[in-house]
Amino acid sequence: MALLHVDFFSDALGMCAEMDVILPEQTKGQIGMEGKAGDGKYPTLYLLHGMSDDHTIWQRRTSIERYVADKGIAVVMPSTHLGWYTDMHYGFAYWTYISKELPQICRTFFPNMSDRREDTFAAGLSMGGYGALKLGLRASDTFGAVAALSAGIDVAGICKNASDEDKNFWLGIFGPADEVQGSDNDLFALADKLAASGKQKPPIYMWCGTEDFLYEQNHAMRDHLREKGFDLTYEESPGDHSWPYWDAKIQTVLDWLPIGK
Repeated sequence: MALLHVDFFSDALGMCAEMDVILPEQTKGQIGMEGKAGDGKYPTLYLLHGMSDDHTIWQRRTSIERYVADKGIAVVMPSTHLGWYTDMHYGFAYWTYISKELPQICRTFFPNMSDRREDTFAAGLSMGGYGALKLGLRASDTFGAVAALSAGIDVAGICKNASDEDKNFWLGIFGPADEVQGSDNDLFALADKLAASGKQKPPIYMWCGTEDFLYEQNHAMRDHLREKGFDLTYEESPGDHSWPYWDAKIQTVLDWLPIGK
């Protein structure tokens, strides 16, 4: 595998941005690991971080490079700061960046990345789980499958119930609390809209630990997606909101992805 640290300019954000990128490489001489490049253009996974993290976190907390070595898949790990993958009410256009600009930039920088919907995936944890689900529900023309680990899901409820200390933080991201429900930032409303549109719905994988503080939110989304007819693989097991579980479950996600289909 090749690991690249990429600094570039984002027009959507109006500032410089960063991403780590893993690219497939056909190898035989590495000790303890073989690399696979595959034939033709390779699938790409956009792997998203949580609130406290950045583009380096999946490399630092997991063995993601080793996990994808034999799969012939590229992995893009961007930094989106605390933007919640949203065109912020006050701030930066992180939704435009992650859903439109970044795939275009990656395919320009790395022409061997496939531009097919069937080869383009997203996954993430916590805030990044929200981002991955949002990409699957709101940008389904681009993303063919998405996976969410311990996702922050009910942003309408988060904004409505925010403490006085935190309410301005959430206002800056999503706008007035009473306007979030039913908006394009509400995952439940996005699921309704996509289901009613007749457009192709992406397969979705979700996992949450039974001791996670977001467990009930994930249960609610599980039930909602099933009611709306989504192809959902939902799993839960003992665990809380921490890296030992995400390190294990990202391997499950990689096996679940419809690579080469």
